[in-house]
Amino acid sequence: MFRNPVVQFVLASLLLFGVIWWGTGRLSQTAARNEALNDARDTTELLAHSVAEPAIPKGMVDGDAGAIDRFDREVGQRLLVPDVQRIKIWREDGTVVYSDKTQLIGKKFTLDDEQLDVLHSGATEGGLSDLRRQENRFETENDGLLEVYTRIDSPEGEPLLFEAYYSVVTVQQRAAEVLTPFRRISALGLIAILLLGVPMIGVLTLRLTRASRARERLMERAIDSSEAERRRIARDLHDGVVQELAGTAFALSGAARESGTSPELRSVLTRSSEALRRTLRQLRSLLVEIHPPGLNAGGLGAALEDLTAQAAGAGVTPTVSVTGMDGTPDHVVALVWRVAQEAIRNAVRHAGATTVRVEVLGDGPQVSLTVQDDGVGFDPAAGGRQDSYGLRGLQSLVEDGGGRLQVQSAPGVGTTVRMVVERG
Repeated sequence: MFRNPVVQFVLASLLLFGVIWWGTGRLSQTAARNEALNDARDTTELLAHSVAEPAIPKGMVDGDAGAIDRFDREVGQRLLVPDVQRIKIWREDGTVVYSDKTQLIGKKFTLDDEQLDVLHSGATEGGLSDLRRQENRFETENDGLLEVYTRIDSPEGEPLLFEAYYSVVTVQQRAAEVLTPFRRISALGLIAILLLGVPMIGVLTLRLTRASRARERLMERAIDSSEAERRRIARDLHDGVVQELAGTAFALSGAARESGTSPELRSVLTRSSEALRRTLRQLRSLLVEIHPPGLNAGGLGAALEDLTAQAAGAGVTPTVSVTGMDGTPDHVVALVWRVAQEAIRNAVRHAGATTVRVEVLGDGPQVSLTVQDDGVGFDPAAGGRQDSYGLRGLQSLVEDGGGRLQVQSAPGVGTTVRMVVERG
């Protein structure tokens, strides 16, 4: 299933979508935090400079209760706009001049370096609040608070630190606002890719499949034509030349045995008859190579015996063993025979072998062929030697038949050719 190009395309698209989904989520969270912090800064500056600073009465910086009460009545509620959880106004020494939480007014805490920098420079800064600090003991937000602070000035000209607290839920809401469009675009993009890509991949796959099947049919026809031509040549040779040569050999033998034949002529006729018989044996071996008779699962052993007869004639001792081949399709039998033919030919012509062992074993769903000789061997890493032994063509033959070929050899230790192919 996973070899199907459509399935591969869908899985790759889903993987890409997952990466984009994760990446846009991380980017949107960062963007949301920045956007929320910028919004909080703008709101804080507006509250500080437009609402709080103009309404600060004289004496509030010194802790005058009346001034603090008047400031609270005039602008206290106006400072607590939506999303603002807490307001604090500090002196440089850490004293809380004003807070909507009255318990904090007049309390003194330590300002950190960043707060002091804002107080001196007049910038606006912010970040997540540490709720463990003593001045935050009244805060109950489980998710934390975002604190933003800027500088304002009292009527006496003393710099004050204006601080506003915002719920982190605001950041999360802003993240959702930023994230949702990104993810909608990502989802719509993936859907568009799938809607356009899957049919295109499916059509291309169908075309490739049809083209592959057409090539397979052409190859099968070419093989069938080749086999038919082999059978015709073998039949013509057997019914024509072989029969004529056999008749001529018998005639010469008969003429040599006649009583009136001179010794000199008898010798010539005998030698000629023996030469014709050798030629007949070579022709019969050639006929077996061109098209072995009865090449099927039941006749494979006999065909291999005939095939190795040529090796025996060249002084090589052959051994043939065929087991477990019942029910094997003819095309697998033909592939086994072709590979054995090429391996035996290499052993006889190039290896200088004295023995050749051919073993065919049908083991469950697979068929294995082993051709082993005791010849001179070669170095498999040397490409030129492999070419000289015809192994490149043998490799192509096995791969075209759906099998796997393994060649083991070394100088002086012979060569083993092993092929494994599916029985079905």
